[in-house]
Order: sequence, then structure tokens, then C-alpha cells
Amino acid sequence: MRIGIPDQAPDGISPDVTAFLKAPQMLINGQSVGGEGGSFDVFNPADGSVLAQVPSGSEADVDRAVLAAKAAMAGAWGGMSGAERTRLMLKLADLIEENGEELAQLETLENGKSIMLSRLVEVASSAEYLRYMAGWATKIRGETFDVSISVPPGTRYTAYTRKEPVGVVAAITPWNFPLNMCVWKVAPALAAGCTVVLKPAEETPLTSLRFAELAREAGFPDGVVNVITGDGATGAALVRHPGVDKITFTGSTEVGKKIGTQAMQTVKPVTLELGGKAPMVFFDDMDLNLLGPATGIGMFFNSGQTCCAGARIYVQKGIYEEAVATLKAITSSLAIGEGMNPANQINPVVSAKHFDHVNRMITQGIADGATPLLDIAAPKQGYYVAPQLFADARSDTAIMQDEVFGPVATITPFETEEEAIAMANDTRYGLGASLWTRDINRVMKLVPQVQAGTVWVNSHNIPDQNMPFGGFKQSGIGREHGTGALDNYLETKSVCVAYT
Repeated sequence: MRIGIPDQAPDGISPDVTAFLKAPQMLINGQSVGGEGGSFDVFNPADGSVLAQVPSGSEADVDRAVLAAKAAMAGAWGGMSGAERTRLMLKLADLIEENGEELAQLETLENGKSIMLSRLVEVASSAEYLRYMAGWATKIRGETFDVSISVPPGTRYTAYTRKEPVGVVAAITPWNFPLNMCVWKVAPALAAGCTVVLKPAEETPLTSLRFAELAREAGFPDGVVNVITGDGATGAALVRHPGVDKITFTGSTEVGKKIGTQAMQTVKPVTLELGGKAPMVFFDDMDLNLLGPATGIGMFFNSGQTCCAGARIYVQKGIYEEAVATLKAITSSLAIGEGMNPANQINPVVSAKHFDHVNRMITQGIADGATPLLDIAAPKQGYYVAPQLFADARSDTAIMQDEVFGPVATITPFETEEEAIAMANDTRYGLGASLWTRDINRVMKLVPQVQAGTVWVNSHNIPDQNMPFGGFKQSGIGREHGTGALDNYLETKSVCVAYT
């Protein structure tokens, strides 16, 4: 069932989706299995109803998955050429597209997001990312070196490097872009020749489980792609398993720190894509027509549930009043409702727990003296949070320093470039930022001063598969996308050959 027209509401839930929801299973060593830890409920954020029951993976399940992945490394997968890996990855990309509408509907049902985003980002972008990474599987190469070793006399040396897969990868993904984040982890690992044990967020495991079925259908050998589901205890068992050679995690900074600490006990390499509190800096000379995309894509894309969401808006005083009025008008016009209707631009947040978190942050912001600028009603059934803009927020308060991860942003005036950059950098995070100006000289001067892994200019929150993505400061370690993503899953081996 191919992907539907992005901005068209589906004509009912697909029968394939209904059938899948009856008994989703984990995939371990090529077999669909239940969990020794019982099961847990997955909820529909649009109305709070139980969507499906999913296996809860135990420590024994984790062990079986890791051992299967290790056996696959030593078996057929380890002996495959890059061209053979490319072929399988391209087949998997085709299957994602062929089952695209089913995947998109599953994503909207479990996450709450717009079906349009599920089709365009979760499905179409994931298929293209697989194809992009499939191309790298045949382009892994080392280097040769001239060396200056002079002993013993009369001996010559040739030195070169080999790039080899790191081994079994433990991949832990978040709930905000479940299928897309799954592919961001799995695709480069497969291209590098690794095997994977994926643990998706407990709130949104369904598309990852369906992805595992499609990987099996594509012909990947047993044990190459394994998906286990469960809560934080399942993830912790995976992180500490001695058979895991590499850990990649996307999620909160707090959990990332725990994973990094655990990984260092056995000196495992880690890639961590963590939290953000992205600034968007609007200068007097910006094109005010861009306030629309700045709001829809920068601030409230995916209902603000993105690590790079432009949650801190800084506006130069010359346009402050006009910009605030425009941002209020645009935000007030955003339709709120369930994700299956693509006309709705603000959808429910992912869970009851997160609903409570976002509302606590709003309440705390008001208690700390920030002024709410909007009074918008949200649907009562489901996990809906009405978008909110704050003025007068102090830089040291939670609403300015901590991740809200919802449709909430602050607006602060500034006078000079120096003041704007100081404000933008006043955070422990450094994942993304944006500058909005027509002045190219200002851009070239200020970009090096912004402490963020990605700086957009006159746009925000738009990644690309060839553009490195990751953070400064407490926003993470390592980069995803491009050659850097492949390097995350490769070891460098130096070879030195002596001859006379």
C-alpha cells in the first residue's frame, strides 16, 4: 500500500494497520517473538485509548538478540560484499515505500503527529535515507602512508589503514520521529557492515517493529536486524550487555549522560544526539514574510516536539512589536486536532506523561514571571496542548533553560548583535540555531560565534542526509548523516608491512 497523497486525509484506517495492531511482535534472529517480560500498552495520543499491546523484552530477550547479532557478524553477513549490502538496503527502501501508507498511519496513530508529516518525513524521507546510505556501502576505503621507520637497517615498510565494522550496535531511539530515527541509526550501521539490536521508545514502538518485518522480507540474514521493545530497564540491559560493541542513542541529555557513564565502564564508543534549546535570532533587516515558515517549521514543527525546535526567539527592537503581533496572529491561526486530518497543524503530544510535563513547564513559566501572550483552547479529549508564546521570560528560568518539547516558545527583544549572540549562547545546549537577516556580511561574521552544531540562515530545523547533524556542549557527542554517520560504525586498523 504505497504512500497516500501527503495533504489528503486517509479514507479510514488501512486493514493492514488493523491486522498488525492485533499482535505486534519483536524480531530476534529473524523470528517474530513475544517477550519474556509480558507486555505493555501503547496508547493513541489523539484520544488516550489503548492502541496495541507490545511485548516487554526481558534481560534474557536482550541477551538472545545480542548473541544473534554477534552470530550474524561471524556468519553470512560478515562475509557479504558492500555491493550485496547495498542491494539489500535498496530492497528495504523499496519495501518501505510499497508499505508506506500502512507505516504512515501506524506512526500517526502511535505518535499523534500529522499524517502529512508521517508520509513525508517518517516514510518518504526514511526510504531516501536508506538509499543514500546504501551508496556508502561500496565506498568504504582506507589510506596508504609513507612511513619513516629506520630499524632494523635495510628494512622497508608499507603502511595502510583498513576500515572495519565496529560490530554489534545497540541503537536506542526516541519517540518524536520513531521510524525516521530508526533508519538514521540502522542504515549507516548496515552500510558499514554492522549488525543491530534496536530498542525503540516504549511510547512509539510500532513502526520499528514493522520495519523489522520488512527487513526480514528484504532478505537480510537472520540476526542482522533485531528489534526488542520495552521500557527503560530493557534499554539499560542492552546498554550494559558485554556483547554490544557500540551504542548510539537519541533522546534526553539526562538519559544520554547515564548511557555514556555506563559505556565508559567497558570503554564502548558512543554516539549521543541529545537535547536542545535552539535560538532563532531575527534581525531588523529580515524578510518579515519568513515569519510564517519560522513559526510553522522553526517553532511548531511536529507540535514543537523536535530537538531543534526554535523555542527561544530573539527579535531586534526595530521590528519587535511587528514581529510579535505577526507571530501571535500566525500561531492563533494554527488548527488544533488529531493527526489523521492533515489540515490540523498542532496535534496531540505523545503521551499523558509528556502532556503533564509540558503543562507543568507552562505553569512554571507563569510562576517565574513570564507573560503568556495567547489564550487558545485545546481539545479536552486526548493529549492536546494549545500553543503558547511567552514574553518577559528571564534568562535564568526553566522556560528559557530547559526543554519543553512542546508548542511553547519565548520571545525576547535585543538591541545589538553582541547582545543577540550572548543571549543565543546562554544555554547548556548547542544543537541548532538560526540567524534571520538579509546581510551576508553579518551572516559570515556571526555564524562562527554561534555555539551550535547546525546554524541555519533564513530557515530553521531543516536537516539533510548529506549534512552532518549533532550538537555542541550538552547536546551530544558525534555527528549523524553524511560520511560522519558511516564513521560512527567503523574502526580504523593500521597495517604495517615490513620487507627487504
